[in-house]
Amino acid sequence: MPPNDETEIAALVARHGADPHALLQILREWQARRGWLDRHALAQIGRALGLTLAQVEGVAGFYRFLHLEPVGAYRILFSDNVTDRMLGSEALMADLCRRLGVAPGRAAADGLVSVARTSCTGLGDQGPALLVNHHQVVTRVDAARIAEIARLVRARVPAADWPAAWFEVQDNVRRADLLLGSTPEPGAGLAAALARGPEATLAEIRTSGLRGRGGAGFATAQKWLLCREAPGAERIVVCNADEGEPGTFKDRVLLTRQADAVFEGMGIAAFAIGARRGFVYLRGEYRYLLEALEAVLERRRAAKLLGRSILGRAGFDFDIQIHLGAGAYICGEESALIESLEGRRGTPRIRPPFPVEHGYLGHPTIVNNVETFCAANRIALDGGAAWAAIGTAKSTGTKIHSISGDCDRPGIYEYPYGTRITRLLEDCGAHDTQAVQVGGPSGVCLSAFEFGRRIAFEDVPTAGAFMVFDRSRDLFEVARGFAHFFADESCGFCTPCRVGTALVVKRLDKLAAGHGSRHDIDVLFELDKLMHGATHCGLGASACNPLRDTILKFRPAYERHLKSLHFEPGFDLDAELSIARRMTGRDDAGAHLENRS
Repeated sequence: MPPNDETEIAALVARHGADPHALLQILREWQARRGWLDRHALAQIGRALGLTLAQVEGVAGFYRFLHLEPVGAYRILFSDNVTDRMLGSEALMADLCRRLGVAPGRAAADGLVSVARTSCTGLGDQGPALLVNHHQVVTRVDAARIAEIARLVRARVPAADWPAAWFEVQDNVRRADLLLGSTPEPGAGLAAALARGPEATLAEIRTSGLRGRGGAGFATAQKWLLCREAPGAERIVVCNADEGEPGTFKDRVLLTRQADAVFEGMGIAAFAIGARRGFVYLRGEYRYLLEALEAVLERRRAAKLLGRSILGRAGFDFDIQIHLGAGAYICGEESALIESLEGRRGTPRIRPPFPVEHGYLGHPTIVNNVETFCAANRIALDGGAAWAAIGTAKSTGTKIHSISGDCDRPGIYEYPYGTRITRLLEDCGAHDTQAVQVGGPSGVCLSAFEFGRRIAFEDVPTAGAFMVFDRSRDLFEVARGFAHFFADESCGFCTPCRVGTALVVKRLDKLAAGHGSRHDIDVLFELDKLMHGATHCGLGASACNPLRDTILKFRPAYERHLKSLHFEPGFDLDAELSIARRMTGRDDAGAHLENRS
C-alpha cells in the first residue's frame, strides 16, 4: 500500500474517532476515493480500528455497494424492479452493454465501465431508472439517453457533468392529505410536546391509535412506553429510512418534502422517552439525498431545534446523525438495521430481547419508519383525538401509497385508512387491471374480485407499495422476478432461507424454460410451507407470498408453462448422452433415450 494511502486511512479513521462501530461509514468513504476495497486497505482499516482482517472483510463482503474486486470507473446499475422491466429496462441495459462492449456484471477490460443490475431504487414512478457510481440517479431512461450515456462514458465525461435534466427526481404527489397537504412550521410540534410534558405527549400518541407505518403495524405509543420504562442509562431514537421494499418510494418523498417534520417527530419521540441521541438509517440508494438532509439538520441546530437545551428547555439535549447504508434489503428489518448501525453485517438478531430493551450498543432503542415520525409530529400539533377521528377504529389516520405499474398517473397518493382498492385504481388511471401487489413482494397480491377490499390493518395491510398489473402481464413472470429478488437479498444466515429461496428460483426457472410439470408446483407449495415456519426472520417467511398468491389466484399463468402433468426433468436427458455417443462412436437409434423401450 502506498504510504500516502496509509496516512489517508489513518486520518479517515481518526475523523470517526477510531470507533469500530463506524466501520461501514469508513468503508463507504474510502471506496468513494479509490473505487473499490483492496485487502491491504481493509487490513489497514482493521488495524486502525482494532479489528481483524476477517471482521472487516466480512462486513465489506456483505453489502452490495461495497466492492472487493475492481469495478468500472463508471459503475452503472440498472434498477431491476418488476415495474422497471415492464418499462423495458432489460432491453435498454442490453443496448448499453452492446454499445460499450461490456458483459453484464463485469468490468470492461480497460476498467472504464461496468454495467449490472441492482434491486429497486425507489423510483418506480419514473423508471426505468439507474444509478451511476451509487450516488447519482438517472430517471426515465430511454433509447436516446442510453445512446448518449454510452457516448459520454467513452468520452470520459464525469457523471456530474451529464445533462442535469437526467438527474431530476420528481415527487409526483397526486393526492395529499394530513401529512403531505401542508408543511408544519419547524419547531411547532416540539413546542406543543414541551408544553404538554413527556407523559402527556405519550398519552396523545396513545389516544391517536398510531401504528407503525413500516409494515408491521405495532402500536407506536406502546413501543415508546416500553423503551421509556426499560432499564438503562441511555435511550436511542432510530428512523428507519431503509426503504428497500420493491415498489415503495413514499419515504423518499417525505424526506424530500417534509424532512423537518420527520426530524421533529424524532425529537418528539426523544422528549417522550428521554433520549439524547438519534440516527437516521438512510438506504444507500438514497445517497443523493444526503447533502440536502444534512443541510436541514444544520438549519435545525442553528434554530435550537436540535442540540443542547432545545427550544430553551434545560436538560432536553438531542441530536441526529445520518448513517448511510450500502445496499442490503435485509437492513430494513429493525434488528438487522441496528447491527448495521453498529458497523457489522446486517444479520437479524434473535429476539427476544427486542430493541426497546436491548438495541443500539445495548441501549433501549425505538426504531420507527419515516412516515411514523412524520405522523407523530402531526399528532403533536393537532392532538391524538383529531388523528383518531380519521380512518377506521383499528387503523387510524392516513396512509401514503407509492403507486406504480400499469396506470396513467403513477406517484404518491395519501388516503385515510379504510379507502377501497377501487378508489386507488380509479384515481391513478388504471385500466383493465388484472392484479395489484399491495405492500411489495412481501405483501399480498389481489385479483380483480378483491378490489372492493379496504386498505387497513384489519383488511389489507401495507407498507406503502401499490403495483398495478393489467391483463397483458404474465403473473408467473412477476412472481419469478420477486423470487429472484428474495434469493439475491437473503442474508444467508439460516439454511431454510438461504437454500429455500434458491430452490424456489430453480423451480420457477425450470418452468420458464419449458420443462415444468404439476409436480414442480406441488414442490413450490411444500417449499412455501417449510420456509414460512422455519426461517430466522421475516424475509424467508414472506419470500413465497407472491408465489402462493399467484398460484392460488392466477393458476393458468403457471399451467401455460407446464410441459407435463407428471414429473418432467429440468434438462434434456437425451442431450446429456451426447458425450457418451461421441466417445463410443455411436449414433444409432438405440443410443438415443427416446428410442429405448
